[in-house]
Amino acid sequence: MSKTSENPDLTGLADLDKLVHEPARLAVMSLLYVIERADFTFLMNQTGLTWGNLSTHLSKLEKAGYIKVEKSFKGKRPSTTLCLTSQGREIFHEYVIKMKKIFQDIPG
Repeated sequence: MSKTSENPDLTGLADLDKLVHEPARLAVMSLLYVIERADFTFLMNQTGLTWGNLSTHLSKLEKAGYIKVEKSFKGKRPSTTLCLTSQGREIFHEYVIKMKKIFQDIPG
């Protein structure tokens, strides 16, 4: 398929990391990329996800090696802190570059 102003080349969409591209996980990774470290409650409030939904998405990102989950206690209360791993930071950076390229190729 040739690229024209009416028919942009969107083949780059197939190369996107589907794990990152999912909206909830993209929101989590975007936040962690910018602020570097956040607790579970902050991410839940910022993304608008429920406890269970956020927990499921975080588990997928952790399993892929994109985020690090640290559990501790503040007094007697459990605390969960999250951050991107170096791999996760690199994957997210590559994702942003690919998305910029895709948007650059769209006329308008």
